[in-house]
Amino acid sequence: MTGRLEGRTAVITGASRGIGLAIAERLVADGARGVITARTPSALDDAVDRLGGARVALGVAGKADNLGHQAETVRRAIETFGSVDMLVNNTGINPAFGPIMDLDLGAARKVVEVNCIAALSWAQQVYHAWMKQHGGGIVNVSSVSGIRPEPGIGFYGASKSMLASLTELMALELSPGIRVNAVAPALVRTKFASALFEGREDEVAATYPLKRLGEADDVGSAVAFLLSEDSSWITGQLLVVDGGVTLGSGVG
Repeated sequence: MTGRLEGRTAVITGASRGIGLAIAERLVADGARGVITARTPSALDDAVDRLGGARVALGVAGKADNLGHQAETVRRAIETFGSVDMLVNNTGINPAFGPIMDLDLGAARKVVEVNCIAALSWAQQVYHAWMKQHGGGIVNVSSVSGIRPEPGIGFYGASKSMLASLTELMALELSPGIRVNAVAPALVRTKFASALFEGREDEVAATYPLKRLGEADDVGSAVAFLLSEDSSWITGQLLVVDGGVTLGSGVG
């Protein structure tokens, strides 16, 4: 598209499908090379092909919260493309749905481990391997459920609120050489979120001022903006990408 990310390399976690893949597609379209992660090698292979093949993309399979996988991904990014200028912490899990008083505490710990601690660990990896000396940009994928309580997915939202707080802290500690921001999508039409709209999409979309659910590309565009020089005076911010739904119900 614009070539505004030409010559830069991005690591995008959880990017074999959905929002993560859409982010990778937009960054590559803007000139970047994409190093994508996910748990399933075959899905990653398909995603790399979709991004344009080995010339612009590399897939590294593993669990997002595994330190060895993180280190290998960053190492291979530098070996393959010569840098790791951008990080997108997109991986997120929500293994439980229901009232928080019934939440299994083991599941709660896993949510924090993957959604928050792993995001910090990925940032540490890219910082020590490249960004400390060369600078860069980080975007964390939070959620509007981290801004206001969402019954049924409340602890997921709590973890995303923590991720937004970590974004602010990292922005302070890593400036001026590294900018750190976050995006907070509302309901996006992905497999991950399908339980929240399947069979009643029109009804759910009617509650949004813009009268549609989000598309993964909507998030990809926002992330690309935050990683580009178009946002060079923006750090520590949470960009809400929500079709207006957090404005309330006053729009008919």
